[in-house]
Amino acid sequence: MNACAVATTSGNVAKELRVFAWMAGVFVLAYFLPLSNPKVTVAIQEAFKLLQWYVRNHTLACVVPALFIAGAVITFLSQASVLRYLGPKSNKLTAYSVASVSGGILAVCSCSVLPVFAGIYRLGAGLGPASAFLYSGPAINILAIFLTARVLGFNIGIWRAVGAIAFAFLIGLLMASLFRREERERVEAEALLPETEAPKRPLWKTSLFFACLVAFLVFSDWYNPGDVKVRPAVGGEFAAVTLQETRDEVRFQLKQDWAGHRRGDQVTLAKRDLAGVDEAKTWVIAVHHARWWLAGAMGLVVLFMTWRWMDRAEVGEWMHNTWDFAKLLVPLLFGGVFVVGFISALIPDAYVASMVGDNSLKANLIASVIGAFWYFATLTEIPICEALGKLGMAPGPMLALLLAGPAVSLPNMIVLRSVMGAKKMLVFTGLVILLATLTGLLYGALL
Repeated sequence: MNACAVATTSGNVAKELRVFAWMAGVFVLAYFLPLSNPKVTVAIQEAFKLLQWYVRNHTLACVVPALFIAGAVITFLSQASVLRYLGPKSNKLTAYSVASVSGGILAVCSCSVLPVFAGIYRLGAGLGPASAFLYSGPAINILAIFLTARVLGFNIGIWRAVGAIAFAFLIGLLMASLFRREERERVEAEALLPETEAPKRPLWKTSLFFACLVAFLVFSDWYNPGDVKVRPAVGGEFAAVTLQETRDEVRFQLKQDWAGHRRGDQVTLAKRDLAGVDEAKTWVIAVHHARWWLAGAMGLVVLFMTWRWMDRAEVGEWMHNTWDFAKLLVPLLFGGVFVVGFISALIPDAYVASMVGDNSLKANLIASVIGAFWYFATLTEIPICEALGKLGMAPGPMLALLLAGPAVSLPNMIVLRSVMGAKKMLVFTGLVILLATLTGLLYGALL
């Protein structure tokens, strides 16, 4: 048996073992899960609530457009252009700047950046620039940084901004350095590939097409800060931040004392018990309400360009690549969100705050690890940190959580493992946790 056949057989065995491990894990969980325990029952309900919120608020608005962008990257971008700006041999300053700016423009959550990351990585982007893009997408969020400064304080807002930008470069450089042998082998393998065909259309057409695709994603997933005045049917109105909305309920975080609850507490109200919810009057909210009109306009422009500039074979390949990404990523994302919802319900906020009440190395590390595994939708990390701060969370661990939380999550890790392998996923996550821990420690000491 030749080496190729042995490698193929080993790969098939490993794949079947992974399938068996998943089956065994689900079996053991279903067999031993103590369903009569009230905490477990509540955790299951919270897991489904988080999944429903994710499906209703992020899947169609963010994940689906990101999947189409990823499919378009594979289909319409030439490998030569990706290698020129983001490849292992490209100018480092240019590559990491392009990756960081590109990710920051998307301003999506840690899960929604994954399809586009998978697309550019598979097309030949170097591990370093691709990792910088992967971190910068959810972490370098201009509105989130401004809100951090307004709600949590100017100092922590500045540190979050500088830390997020520096992390994108540092994590990219460290990933490229730690896996330089694999990157070198990858470059050598790509050099043996036949030359790619010349682009079918000029650069300006391709650039405009992708700009409109990205604009569609930005508008459709336009974030809502969630500042509201809530008018319950009984109990008097109160100021709050909307954290999570499902079909039947809305979860708020109080910005004032109300009905026996203290400022910072989370309350869940059934929609039938709400007389009204009045949103803050800001330009961000105005764009949020007009987002589908704006996204629809971009969608029509994309359809027009597709009709005029692409042939049927290209469109078919685009849809095929998009579907391949959907099959790979969506089940893992849904499963990861469900698990995070289940685990989060078992860990009270007060218990989390009690572990991060000082600026010790242990407290900063715990904050970074919790942030890395927790799932934060865009902007929700700010009111959550505000509530934890009122429960006793120290400033250093708060910054560590802000730097680690939005950038990675358990669903993100599950998908990354399938895209870049377990080793690279663990190193990427470890670097985020390490840098967030050290930065939080430094911030707390200087403060």
